[in-house]
Amino acid sequence: MATCESCGNTILFGGKRLGSLRYCNQRCLQSGTLRQLSLKIPDAQVREVLWKVHQGACPKCGGSGPVDVHKTYEVRSMIVVTKWCTKSNVSCLSCGKKAQFAAAGADLFFGWWGFPWGPIFTPVQIARNLIAASQPPDPSTPSAALEKSVRLNMLQRAASAATAGHSS
Repeated sequence: MATCESCGNTILFGGKRLGSLRYCNQRCLQSGTLRQLSLKIPDAQVREVLWKVHQGACPKCGGSGPVDVHKTYEVRSMIVVTKWCTKSNVSCLSCGKKAQFAAAGADLFFGWWGFPWGPIFTPVQIARNLIAASQPPDPSTPSAALEKSVRLNMLQRAASAATAGHSS
């Protein structure tokens, strides 16, 4: 089975290709393209912003850091349709765990109702949330996922500034 170059999810069917790289969908393909562009930002600039974000206030609750990426795993089903996804949340550990437990609870109620995938993916996504909550990122150093998020944010800000500069 293939793995999405952007989000890391397993691609069961279809997906999008860009050269030798595979992506879940069009959104991940676009994100992957932006990721390649973000790698051109000088590492020194990224490290400076990365540490400020990591040691800064939580964007969710305003509390103290460290701030990092905490993933939640969701599954929703209805009769013959089942959708599952992974979401990355930039927050403090407390907010990250709350989101993971909330996602596990929502999975428990809304994941089972689709055949055949609901009963298969619901326990998997619940387990992934519980494992993620029990194994948070190392608080002493920013994770690779946070660096990726910071790089993309810096790229988006640079593009917004360039667009604003052209409209003046």
